[in-house]
Amino acid sequence: MVRGLLWILAAILLGGIVHLSTVLAMPQAAKQDAYSRLAPLTPVNAMVPLAPTKAGVEIMPFMDPAFATAVCRYDLTTGPLKLIAPVSQAYTSVTFYTRRSVAYYAINDRAAGRRTIELDLMTAAQHAEVPEDEEVTAADRLIIESPTTMGLIVLRALAPEPGLMPMARGALAAAKCGIQSQQ
Repeated sequence: MVRGLLWILAAILLGGIVHLSTVLAMPQAAKQDAYSRLAPLTPVNAMVPLAPTKAGVEIMPFMDPAFATAVCRYDLTTGPLKLIAPVSQAYTSVTFYTRRSVAYYAINDRAAGRRTIELDLMTAAQHAEVPEDEEVTAADRLIIESPTTMGLIVLRALAPEPGLMPMARGALAAAKCGIQSQQ
């Protein structure tokens, strides 16, 4: 009896280990991750509005049709990136992802407290090279450190009613992201 329970416990433990390692390995093994799906649609270091979401034909899974979406696929090897995103009337959010779809930073219009979300994205090495300016405070200049040199910035604007979607898409169309020397 005890021996049978030990075998069952061992089988459950082994099944749990296999399940956990499979779940953790799937993002690395996936061929059609977000970055790969968006690569043919978006140039590097440029903000591109995505087509409106329709049921069954989303570019990415689980996209909400009440949100207008724009994406910037970034590469920081040539220098830091500058993001300027006007805020829509309802709600605007900016989320940063690594090349492997790990979210590492997010900000919305309420947290930004301004009519424009403006920030600099750079690696830790690039941030170390930025000269300290005593007149520029942390509140004046938001610097985000990216854990990787490549990734995605996803900008979303809410259209609370279908008739307000042009307003949300207009806010995203005015967003810019590019290498700081190009701005």
